[in-house]
Amino acid sequence: MPILISMFLSDLLPATIAWQPAAGDLVLLGAVESDLPVVETVLATLPARARGQVFVEVDSAAAVRALAAPGRVCVTWLRRDLGQSLGEAVDAWLGEMLPVALEREHRVYGWISGDRAARIRTNA
Repeated sequence: MPILISMFLSDLLPATIAWQPAAGDLVLLGAVESDLPVVETVLATLPARARGQVFVEVDSAAAVRALAAPGRVCVTWLRRDLGQSLGEAVDAWLGEMLPVALEREHRVYGWISGDRAARIRTNA
C-alpha cells in the first residue's frame, strides 16, 4: 500500500510564505537574486497549465541562468547593470494584466521579495 505524505510549501521553502493560488489565477513572482530558492520551489509546485510571469532582478548577466517553469509562465531576468528594476517591471506587468474594464474580474496571485505572504490583486 502506498504511503501518502502530506507536505506544505513551507516545509520546502527556506523562507516561509503562504502560496495558495486558485485554479484560474494568473501567477506573478518577483524576486531578487537571494530569493531564487523560493522562486524555484514555487515554480516546481505549479501545475503544468499555470499561466503567469516571473521577474528576477540580478546584478549582471553573469547571474542569469535557466529556470524550469511551466510552458505558459514566462521568466524574465532584470539586470541592475542595465538599469532594469523589479518594481518597475512588476508595476508595468500588473498594469497590463489588470485592465480597468470591468466586464469580468481579472485576478493575479503574486509574491514579491520581501513579502511574507502572497497576495491576490484584482481589477475589481
